[in-house]
Amino acid sequence: MQLIDTHVHINFDVFQGDLTLLRKRWQEAGLVHLVHSCVKPDEFQGIQSLADRFPELSFAVGLHPLDVDDWQEDTAEKIESLALSDPRVVAIGETGLDFFKADNHEAQKLAFYAQLEIAQKLDKPVIIHCRDAASTMKELVEAFWRERGAVKGVMHCWGGNKEETKWFLDLGFYISFSGIVTFKKAQQIQESAKFVPSDRILIETDCPFLAPVPKRGKTNEPSYVKYVAEKVAQLREVSLETLAEQTTTNACQLFNLKITSNIDSPRDNQALV
Repeated sequence: MQLIDTHVHINFDVFQGDLTLLRKRWQEAGLVHLVHSCVKPDEFQGIQSLADRFPELSFAVGLHPLDVDDWQEDTAEKIESLALSDPRVVAIGETGLDFFKADNHEAQKLAFYAQLEIAQKLDKPVIIHCRDAASTMKELVEAFWRERGAVKGVMHCWGGNKEETKWFLDLGFYISFSGIVTFKKAQQIQESAKFVPSDRILIETDCPFLAPVPKRGKTNEPSYVKYVAEKVAQLREVSLETLAEQTTTNACQLFNLKITSNIDSPRDNQALV
């Protein structure tokens, strides 16, 4: 059984000093690939260094909606340049809208639209963060389609209802479920997880956040994606193996991943600190 965690942040300080053991655990859990998201372009070099050590790691570059106050005149150019600088960059993001934690809506919309343009220009998927902003997100993406044409991507850590889920499926996006789907009170998300077609569903941890049951309350990590997979398989009434095959195939399709079997050890023998 092979699993892919399509959204991680293992560059965060909480993981430093324990990356060797962290990797051992995700290998034992059956993970064959990880997609490392990016909160701001300044993270690029650090994420790139992680990919140098872990050949099963691909990554993105972009600016998170909660960081759009850092958007400058040259930010779009910088994101595009970084994306072109390394073939392991498989996506633009994470970007999107977060109206739950911030009220700078216009700034978020401008930065998001600019990153959609980069993703389309480079023919890469966009990793979309959407919190309390589904209707505005729908309007923006529909406007982009009318003005610029199609763009591909994923609604990451999805928390929408079935109607909202259908909006983004109709726009061609994949839908990715995180540990939230395992929470007892997440009935809305669980209904969406049953609804998404088998060729559009993905799984993720969004670690170090949102550890799934039975690890809720702990620091989330890539190995825990197996609990997400187990819950989604249960909801969809398919075997874990079937769900793993479907989501791994979908991740490879969306992010143009080439799964390597030579991931037994880091590319050097230095301790990861």
